[in-house]
Amino acid sequence: MLGTVLAQLRAFLIALEEGSLNRAAVRLRMSQSALSRQMQALENEIGGALLERTAVGIRPTDAGYALAKSLPRVLADYDDALEEARRLARGQRDLIRLGYLGSAAQTFLDPALSALRRTHPEVKVKLLDLSPGEQIVALRKGEIDLALIGQEGALLSGEFYVRKLTTLPVVAVMSADHPLASSERISVRELRGERFISSPEEDLPGRDRCITQLCRRAGFRPKFVQKAASVSNMFTLIGSEGAVTLVPAYLKSFPVAGVAMVPLSDTEATWDFLVVWQRGRTAKSVRALLEALAASVSSFEPLLDPPSLVESETARDAPLRLRSAKPSESQRSRSRFG
Repeated sequence: MLGTVLAQLRAFLIALEEGSLNRAAVRLRMSQSALSRQMQALENEIGGALLERTAVGIRPTDAGYALAKSLPRVLADYDDALEEARRLARGQRDLIRLGYLGSAAQTFLDPALSALRRTHPEVKVKLLDLSPGEQIVALRKGEIDLALIGQEGALLSGEFYVRKLTTLPVVAVMSADHPLASSERISVRELRGERFISSPEEDLPGRDRCITQLCRRAGFRPKFVQKAASVSNMFTLIGSEGAVTLVPAYLKSFPVAGVAMVPLSDTEATWDFLVVWQRGRTAKSVRALLEALAASVSSFEPLLDPPSLVESETARDAPLRLRSAKPSESQRSRSRFG
């Protein structure tokens, strides 16, 4: 049924281009009567006339003009989607749609993309700067192929392939004139009594909960105040409100006037950086990007030793899992920064 309707729509456009059913029939290599029947069937589907005859041929009615105006884009989108599905079925992909955290791009993503351009110049990458919450939604809708995300992505391990790229320390963020701002290192316990900036659950699912877990392990419950709409808004609120928060260490690469980032002495305060991608047969281009990301992370020198990558025992296209030294996975999962 769909194929028949598509054939009718394409024939309708060709008839308008030719301005004549006879010339359109010749171009389509079919009889004029067969083409006329296709146009009648399409008009029946629409519920009104699309073409009207003139002394020199045919022209569109108002309804026909409206259809012809939007139809080329619709058919092009359909053709693109069909071709993309066919290429995916063959395990091929020249376009990768990548959701990422803008604040992590300079440290991890930019070097990986440079390496990918050198080794696979035919691969195009469409970048979408999305919050973790937006990345999760886009993955579930099939709107992106990969997501570079914090440990919020661990929630997706049952739906997608998940690979931990590295484990990073967490730093405390506070105003530059805060009494602790000049410290070489502080403990979470020293933040008792401070006001914490909150994060919107829809954008950073589980972030406040993970901060709460870290603080409770230090013997207190954090008091959350204003919610930050973005990373830049978070820095603004910290500077203007005198509040604090906890963030992954890669944000230290983005110094902000009036704000200090102080390392934590709590070794259990860590943050996982993950890449998540769609299940199924992994295209060669996607695998190439995954390898480039792993190499990019290995060149970055975090304060913690990166865990080693170990191939999964399952199918070749399954994700890599990580094996690290102590503390154990179960111990660390209780205190990670989301």
